[in-house]
Amino acid sequence: MEGTIQEGRRTVSRRGFLATLGIGMFAASLPRLAPAAETGPLKIGMIGAGREGSVLGTLFIKAEYPVFFASRHPEALQGLVSGLGPLAQAGSVADAIAFGNVVALVVPYPAIEEIGQSFAGALAQKPLVLDVSNPSARRDGDAFVQRVTAEGGAGLMTAKLLPGARIVRAFNNLGVGSQLPTFARRPGDPVGVPIAGDDPDAIAIAERLIREVGFEPVLVGGLAMGRYLVPGTPLAGVHTPAEIRQIATTLH
Repeated sequence: MEGTIQEGRRTVSRRGFLATLGIGMFAASLPRLAPAAETGPLKIGMIGAGREGSVLGTLFIKAEYPVFFASRHPEALQGLVSGLGPLAQAGSVADAIAFGNVVALVVPYPAIEEIGQSFAGALAQKPLVLDVSNPSARRDGDAFVQRVTAEGGAGLMTAKLLPGARIVRAFNNLGVGSQLPTFARRPGDPVGVPIAGDDPDAIAIAERLIREVGFEPVLVGGLAMGRYLVPGTPLAGVHTPAEIRQIATTLH
């Protein structure tokens, strides 16, 4: 991992999710590093440390990446981080963004808007923002999901909320809490992870991370294809890479 880039979900209101984190006062203090200045081992800021975020972060740590978990209640994560060893830390959203040269968003999808309001500038300096969040009518309401659809779907909506960020949608097809640990490093045909992104360098980093936690990335297109990387679409669920490629040809 040497070189320049070497290398849950609980139902909460958008306002409540970030207000309880108390992140607004820290936004101005975040470093504004250009991507080219990022050096050393790849580090991951995990925004969201519920069921999904903790599972995905654990897989990254098993692949020997340092992970900083951000939670509404960081003190409640001490058991998690102590069990994961010295590569794990926990704190605020501001701390996690400052720590990571990759930032993973594993939050209720509406919270991305507030994250963008406070941290869009900092996130635009990261080589990769991994968007694992999905809009949900049951959790977020029909009106919000209709708004996401009107913006072109998840992917284009995330790009609008985080202007300038190098976004790749990934892991949206799997039930992160249960399916990720079950299917990571599956013998024989690996489980595929469809990804969507517009920035080639960010895509390359995402592909590396996905392979190192035991899956096979399959690029299905640009962020506009992010509308298909949500539950209930043909790409959702467990598929081989070949199956994902075949399904993707039917979606354009």
